[in-house]
Amino acid sequence: MQTKAETVNSPVASLGRRYGPEYYRDLVWALLIKEFKVRYRNTALGYAWSVLHPLLFTLVYIFLFKIVLKIQIANYTLFLMAGVFPWQAFQNSVCAGSTAFLASSNLIKRVRFPREFMVLTVVLNDLSHFVLSIPIICAMMVWYKITPHWDGLLTLPALLMIQLFFTLGLALLAATCNLFLRDLERLIGIITMLWFYLTPVLFKEDWIPERLQWTNYANPMAAMVITWRHIFMGTPVEPIYITAAAFWAAVGFGTGYLLFRRLNWRFAELV
Repeated sequence: MQTKAETVNSPVASLGRRYGPEYYRDLVWALLIKEFKVRYRNTALGYAWSVLHPLLFTLVYIFLFKIVLKIQIANYTLFLMAGVFPWQAFQNSVCAGSTAFLASSNLIKRVRFPREFMVLTVVLNDLSHFVLSIPIICAMMVWYKITPHWDGLLTLPALLMIQLFFTLGLALLAATCNLFLRDLERLIGIITMLWFYLTPVLFKEDWIPERLQWTNYANPMAAMVITWRHIFMGTPVEPIYITAAAFWAAVGFGTGYLLFRRLNWRFAELV
């Protein structure tokens, strides 16, 4: 069993001194390719499943809210896709990332390498699927004759990085805590489901009562979803939302990574 002192002096701790950025890039790439192969092994549709999943949810919501409840929102299909697609990338990453260390227990016990890369590859996997689904959203923009606003095009790369760091922080937090409290794996599914309905994905943010408008800034995913919607709906991006999203990304990533660094020396005895 590794002690904390042994871990500090282990090859993992000195990896950054012995290898350059190329090593880390190649390692992440190899793990990412492995993640892709495992996810789509023996599947007929392969990558199409990653697009079909949020698309099918979008169709269900269109039926419920547009046809049954007759919600009056212009371009509601695009409105939903602009919120559901990035949300699904976030939710899938956190849920799958929470079990990343447990799923790779053999690697943790036998191989020395930066363990945070296990969670990073899960997050990059889902985020890459979201990026590859953006052309579908753009096709809907063409269908509705919506022209993207110039500040939205400039904000898109920054928002991708914000979502990456926020999701990675929460996934690291969930994966680390899940080693100590295995019930968390099941709780995360419940928490993200409740979080989804408390986030303006299916409804407009200005439908929230004025006295509760502060929740759009206190809810990290609300700020991100609203900004994604501004980008894909061709409306100007509001700086206050992108600022709130960046703030929560820093808090989320900082919290998750610091907890991981504090406790990762115990992983080998827990997995």
